[in-house]
Amino acid sequence: MSQSAQDALKKLVDKTREISILDSCSSLLGWDERTYMPRQGADHRAEQLAFLAGLSHSRLVEPEIGDLLNTVKSSDLVNGASSDATVIVREIGRAYDRAVKMPQSLVEELTRVTTIAQGKWGEARAKSDFAAFKPWLEKVINLKKQEAEAVGYKEDPYNAMLDVYEPGATVTSIDETFTKHRVELVKLLDKIKGSGKEPDTSIITREYPVEEQKKFGHEAATAIGFDFERGRLDITTHPFCTGIGPGDTRITTRYDAHHFNGAFFGILHEAGHGIYDQGLPGDQFGSPLGEYISLGIHESQSRMWENMVGRSRAFWTYMYPKAQQHFPKALGDVSADAFHWAINDVRPSFIRVEADEATYNLHILLRFEMERAFFSGDLKVDDIPAAWNEKFKSYFGLTPKDDAQGCLQDVHWSAGLIGYFPTYALGNLYAAQFFAKADADLGGLHAQFAKGEFAPLKRWLHDNIHCHGRRYLANQLIERVTGKPLSHDALMAYMNKKFGELYGF
Repeated sequence: MSQSAQDALKKLVDKTREISILDSCSSLLGWDERTYMPRQGADHRAEQLAFLAGLSHSRLVEPEIGDLLNTVKSSDLVNGASSDATVIVREIGRAYDRAVKMPQSLVEELTRVTTIAQGKWGEARAKSDFAAFKPWLEKVINLKKQEAEAVGYKEDPYNAMLDVYEPGATVTSIDETFTKHRVELVKLLDKIKGSGKEPDTSIITREYPVEEQKKFGHEAATAIGFDFERGRLDITTHPFCTGIGPGDTRITTRYDAHHFNGAFFGILHEAGHGIYDQGLPGDQFGSPLGEYISLGIHESQSRMWENMVGRSRAFWTYMYPKAQQHFPKALGDVSADAFHWAINDVRPSFIRVEADEATYNLHILLRFEMERAFFSGDLKVDDIPAAWNEKFKSYFGLTPKDDAQGCLQDVHWSAGLIGYFPTYALGNLYAAQFFAKADADLGGLHAQFAKGEFAPLKRWLHDNIHCHGRRYLANQLIERVTGKPLSHDALMAYMNKKFGELYGF
């Protein structure tokens, strides 16, 4: 083990830590842009973020980074598939190889345009005016196509987008997984529809004062393990989580005084993301060993806490008396069983972030197909609203009343996050497989939840997932932890059992 290689490894990590500090400044500015920044500050914020993105990119593509990578790669420090040096070289090398293919001008313009586009999307969504957003979406798509051509791809340009969020994933592999899942999902939905049973969903649309929703959401997030000494909760148009750095994780939600599910489960979802970020090794900040694996794995954490924990009957055995204290008028005459069924109602709905577990992945499959179509050029931007409504009708039997309820509901395209949506469905698949294994290892999670004991699951997730950073690729991690490759089997088993009990089949 040569001293020069050790020095090169240390210098490499020191350099990437400086880049991570720059990126964390961008994250903080991005969080502020979507929470507290005055709308008239958008143009200046775009310039700030573009400058920082360019600065970060210029540091990453320095020739010295390539030299340091080669020095470490050719040394005996790289002595195993998951050794520290191997992981660091693999992941920094991957980022470096992509970055050197990207012109700095394109990096800056992407950041500038997507920052402004997010504000334009918010305005267009509020007015349900796709025409106002269309020029910005065209700019974003054009820039992302330039990115795909710059970095290169195999078979399909959409693969260049997927690789950012789910390294190694391809259109072919995802399409195969989703097709098998869709077949089983439709069977489940047919059973639910054929049961002839429905909960009283008016329960969740009663009056839930926003101030009490804030208190109860904070209480629930604390209960499952989100640390408010190292994080905070704020309001935004479209909920998100941002890990600024060690000791600083921001989560957001939006409130509706007449819809309980939206804010509450949004908080649990984002708290799940936050728990993952807070569980990453803080002393490895700036190194791949301190970063999350993939967005599919990240989504597995949020979807698990939101649904497999937060929508379980056991969770509400513990939390429902507290809910009744916060909302005595809305819930004073409602049994825990009636409430539990109401929050797990299955029926087609327009808004993805408010969708039930059983129909949620259909929202993702729709977006996956839409993205592939407009990114390939098969679908023109002009035709997106009509194509969305037609596809939504075929998937859900519903037609959105306007574009805010349809193709303008998500922030992702304005932010340039093309290729992100599939990770939500992958997250559900990962979550079910991890949850089944944790349940077996911990001797029955529901009995623990009913007593308000959520720490065992949080520790299990930390020890098996969070603490590893990027030591393992997503497909390696799922097999290492559960002993099986990713499959839709665990998710369908979970949903068939849960909804079979609720709907009597």
